[in-house]
Order: sequence, then structure tokens, then C-alpha cells
Amino acid sequence: MPTVKLTQAAVDRLRPPAAGRTEYFDTQLPAFGLRISATGRKSWIVMYRVDGRLVRETLGPLARIPKVDKARDLARESMRQAEAGVHPVERKRAAATAVREEPDTFAAVADLFIERYARRHTRPQTCAETQRLIERELKPAWGMKPIRDIGRKHVIALLDGIVDRGSPVMANRTLTHTRRLFNWARERGIVETNPAAGLSKPTAEIERDRILSDRELPLFWEACGDIGWPFGPLFKLLLLTAQRRSEVAGLRWAELNMADRQWVIPRERAKNDREHIVHLSDPAVDILATLPRFVPEDGREGKSSAADLVFSTTGETAASGFSKAKDRVDGKMRERLRKELSDAGEIREWTLHDLRRTAATGMAKLNIAPHVVDRILNHVSGTIRGVAAVYNRHAYLEERKAALEAWGGYVGNLSL
Repeated sequence: MPTVKLTQAAVDRLRPPAAGRTEYFDTQLPAFGLRISATGRKSWIVMYRVDGRLVRETLGPLARIPKVDKARDLARESMRQAEAGVHPVERKRAAATAVREEPDTFAAVADLFIERYARRHTRPQTCAETQRLIERELKPAWGMKPIRDIGRKHVIALLDGIVDRGSPVMANRTLTHTRRLFNWARERGIVETNPAAGLSKPTAEIERDRILSDRELPLFWEACGDIGWPFGPLFKLLLLTAQRRSEVAGLRWAELNMADRQWVIPRERAKNDREHIVHLSDPAVDILATLPRFVPEDGREGKSSAADLVFSTTGETAASGFSKAKDRVDGKMRERLRKELSDAGEIREWTLHDLRRTAATGMAKLNIAPHVVDRILNHVSGTIRGVAAVYNRHAYLEERKAALEAWGGYVGNLSL
């Protein structure tokens, strides 16, 4: 099988064979390739194994999926499903069959929306979030109801119920996904109107500004030591690296270069869909050096191995149960504060995401330039915008390294 680096230019250059068909496989993602027939038709393909059997899936023609990056993302998503034990091809067939058999039900249309829109036009993480919300909020309410019978009053009743159970922000998210799904259905002629169009968000969202103070940080650090593995060191790395919870929780050993003291988050795991380099400060390196490591029974390790996960209690899946772990940290912080004050110590409400804001604010206090902090946070749009952002591709790696070292030292000195 010929291999080639499948760039946009390479795809345009590849010519059809004299007869039959030829498949070119990508050097970047070897299981992903481009099939070219003698007639000139080009189609994206991907290979993977499900239950030990090799599957060759046709993702779609080049005419429908013109961008290499989008096709490669679709291939990665199919490979991810296969690794999780799901047969992507059979799943698509089942969704298509469900729509043919029950073309009017909300559940059938929602499945089609996931397959034909979310998986093809959104990032894998976004698609997973969309599917999770539909399964949890929309299908239980409207699953077998004819989608054309769902009106504005039904949407309002659903949102009111979510607010009444104490989840106003989830109601906002539900409205956003409902509106998007019905817009897609209206464009395809499945429904004539969007019942969620024009509805205001059920609740106003206030931008958070909570950060942990210099007094709270030592309490947090010591509380993390009290609760131990896996969430203690995980939460500490959230603070030291200023990265997102999903990125730290899904950390793999293969992403770490301890010699260069770098963590490279691959684009498929980064929220903004671009590879991101994170410098590991002295305290971050010290934490990682103490962590246990699972070794598969066959002794082999690799990027696709579940045992490659850094924060896993089973060696099979990433750690879960953040809410309970956060409650334990809060409890330990209160205990320590109570000992200091000889009174009922209280800690203001905070979230794990506030650790990221705390790190960014702390680096600003250390006179780290805003554009350097933006790069550390891996923000797509930051202090450098417009034309300047287009031409300024400097990564500021040395500046980011110095910033995270300074922040790690600051946290360490507070926690002594």
C-alpha cells in the first residue's frame, strides 16, 4: 500500500490509475487514506479493528468532504469508537434504518443529526457533548414524539423543568443544542419551523471572577495531599499548568517528554483543535515522578493503550468522580482553616475551572505579559488579534517556560 503525507496539495496532485483503484495511506495517521478509482473518483477511507476483525470504512467522497483535516478528524472519531468497542459502520446503518422506519420521531431525527451533522462538522469532543445532552435531556422528553408535533410550548416546558430542578445553566445549553438541531432539520425539510427560534436563554450567565487567594492556595495544596491519588496530584497539576480539566484528566504518558520537561497536548484532545506545548515546572515534574503507572498484561505500551493514561485507577479508563473529589478537598480545606482560626472556618464556593483563572491571574501578578499568558492558556483569540494575529505566529516557548517556572515557584513558596 503506497503511503504519502496527505496534505491538501498532495490530494490535488494525486492522479487516478489506468485501471481499477489505488489507495494512498497517510504517513501522519497511517490507518487513514484516500482511494482513487480509474474514473477519477476520490474517497476517504479508514481501517481499524472491531472485536479483532479488520474493518475498512468509506468515510465519504472528496466532493462531499473536501478538507483533509476534516476527513482525518472523521477517521480519528471512527477509530476512537472502534477502540471503545462500537462498530462505526453498523452504528451508521442502524441510525439510517431507524430514520427510514420512524422518519417522524424526534429520536430518529436526532440520531440522524448526530451522524450527518455533528460527527462531520464539529470536533469529536463537541460531538460527544452534543450527543450526551441529547440523550440526557431531549430524548427522554420527546423521544418517540413526532418531531413536527413539537412546538414552542414543549420547548419552554422542557427548559422550565430543567431550571426548576436547579440547573439553569444546563437549561441554557439545552436551548442552544435544541435550536441547532431544529435549524438543521428545517434546512433538510424535515420540519417547517424551529420551535426554539427566538427564545431567550432561561437564565443570565454571569462571567465568573473567582480565584483562590494566597491564603487559600496553601489550604488547597495541603488538602490535595490529604486526599491523595488520583485527584490530589491531578488537581495540583490543574493549578500548576493552567490547562483545562479534560486535558489534564486525559493526560497520557506518551504525551510527556520528561527530558525536555514538556507536555504536548495533541490537537484531537485540545479544545481549540490545535496542538499545544505545556512546559513542566519543577513542582509539576516532582508530582509526575511520584505517580504510579499501569503496565498492560502483554507488557506493551503505546498511545492507543488505555494503560498509557496517567490518571487512571483501573488502567482501563481515565479517573472519574470529580464532584466527590472536589467535595473532599473542600472538607479538608475547612478542617485546616478551622484549626487555624479555632472556629468554624468557611471557604467561599469555587470550581475546578477557577484554578485555571487563578493561575492566569497569578502569572499576571508576577508581571507575565498578557500575550504569554494567552499562549499558555491556548486561547484562540487573545490579546493579539486581527491582522497582528494572522502574522504573529511566534510561539513564545521560552517566555511560557519562564512564566510557568515562576508560577510554580510562587505556588511552592506559598505552600511551604
